Amino acid sequence: MFKIQDFMILGAAFISFLFSVSLWFGAFWPPNREAGVFVGLWVPSILAAGIYVQLLRTARQ
Repeated sequence: MFKIQDFMILGAAFISFLFSVSLWFGAFWPPNREAGVFVGLWVPSILAAGIYVQLLRTARQ
């Protein structure tokens, strides 16, 4: 059902989410809310790119 590519896309989105939260709350450095929002916008972009790649893959079959 799930392939390794699916887990890689979800993993990249989750890592982006964690990085965004760490920037927002300042886990390792002073909080930078603007950078947190910017990195947080990567999550839907990564998921959308993953869906697009899946659609291309299924269209070829």
